[in-house]
Amino acid sequence: MRSIPVELAQGMVLCHDITRIVPGECKGPAFRKGHVILPEDIPTLLRLGKEHIYVWDLAEGLVHEDDAAGRIAAAIAGEGVTLTQPCEGRINLLADRRGLLKINVEALDRLNAIEEVTIATVHTDAVVSPGQMLAGTRVVPLVVGKDRLERVEAVVAETGPIVSVQVFRPLRVGVVTTGGEVYHGRIKDKFGPVLRRKFDDLGCTVVRQVIVPDDRDMTVRAIRQLMGEGAEMIAVTGGMSVDPDDLSPSSIRAAGGEVVTYGSPTFPGAMFMLAYIGEVPVVGLPGCVMYHKASIFDLTVPRLVAGERLTRTDIVRLGHGGLCAMCPECRYPLCGFGKN
Repeated sequence: MRSIPVELAQGMVLCHDITRIVPGECKGPAFRKGHVILPEDIPTLLRLGKEHIYVWDLAEGLVHEDDAAGRIAAAIAGEGVTLTQPCEGRINLLADRRGLLKINVEALDRLNAIEEVTIATVHTDAVVSPGQMLAGTRVVPLVVGKDRLERVEAVVAETGPIVSVQVFRPLRVGVVTTGGEVYHGRIKDKFGPVLRRKFDDLGCTVVRQVIVPDDRDMTVRAIRQLMGEGAEMIAVTGGMSVDPDDLSPSSIRAAGGEVVTYGSPTFPGAMFMLAYIGEVPVVGLPGCVMYHKASIFDLTVPRLVAGERLTRTDIVRLGHGGLCAMCPECRYPLCGFGKN
């Protein structure tokens, strides 16, 4: 850092804000710390009474904070991500589509371990919309050694992008609702409308809902019938507990389901089942999905719609953060539920 005449400052980097005061109107920064002085800035600086200013020399091997943030952001951004212009050394990454946010957390940790590099993101596996902020990055000093940026780029060359948005597939969903009380018309089905709304929000379509009593054979036939009609995901509602007449888990198995899990370390949603019949995911949804704004549905189904094939390990990892706090006024997804 050194003081130089304003007339010689072109291309230099300001080390401090320079304030403009208009009596009776405003007081604020005319130029901010980190600004690279342009030829047209010099007359303005002189009118502000600045004959000498403190600047950084961008010596060989050093990169200005704006350019550094640009290189980092360009390296870490994957599909479905756009970048903002730098503002005071920071660049934000925004979603350009609706989909499932994926953060390579292990690689993110490696990048943040590089001195003077900072990258902050929202939680992975969040459902995001166009324009939503996903991450921000900047370097700590006004100028940074280019070797730091080369290390960032080397990590990403090894791991692939750090921030990306997976598109939701427009799946055709078949729903099987079990329960004699609904089948015989004693109560009105309330699960179907909830699922239609939730799947519609993910870009999917419930093509048909079949209501059956607590009967294994009829449930199996309904599952197979919907698959024969082209359903690309099956949701079975009701009958998911351990009561003797709750037959949905055994029906899913009997229909050919290869069970990934029956049970999930999530409250609400402990009695969740995930199975696959070939490539078709089959989810057994407990009643909590019908009346809780956030449940196991919101932690698993968006990932399935985005094309992930979940494993038992994926379900086990939901335990850390899998407890809903049951706030009087639900703020999901702006809370800790499902964020491990």
